[in-house]
Amino acid sequence: MQIEKTIKEYLKGLEVGSYEHIIKLFSPDAVVHSPLYSDIKAKKFYQNLFEDTSKSKINLINIFVNPKKPQVAAGHFHYDWILKDGTSTSFECVDIFQFTQNGKIKELTIIYDTSKIKTSFENMKNSTAKSTNTPAP
Repeated sequence: MQIEKTIKEYLKGLEVGSYEHIIKLFSPDAVVHSPLYSDIKAKKFYQNLFEDTSKSKINLINIFVNPKKPQVAAGHFHYDWILKDGTSTSFECVDIFQFTQNGKIKELTIIYDTSKIKTSFENMKNSTAKSTNTPAP
């Protein structure tokens, strides 16, 4: 099934951190709903995510396709994530995909418990913001 293939390609691109690989799977106006990055255009989300990531490891658990709405599917996976500052976390995640008629991802909702990473993520982002906004001596 094409949807399952697209989800597997998505997870592969996510794991290797390939912006080009991932973004070609999305429609031009696609939106991502993320617990850490909020609601954001897919192009910007993946630029930010890959900038913030040192390494990812993904183990697919299940793919679910809605039999009543075949343009909606979910990928259930285990995600090992290392931020660019070396902080690591591991969690189960469910990504809910909504597809266009031509098979592109038009909306992605990411669901996972952020409690293990939220503070470290915010500290990293604040540290990065401070270092890039510091006036030159």
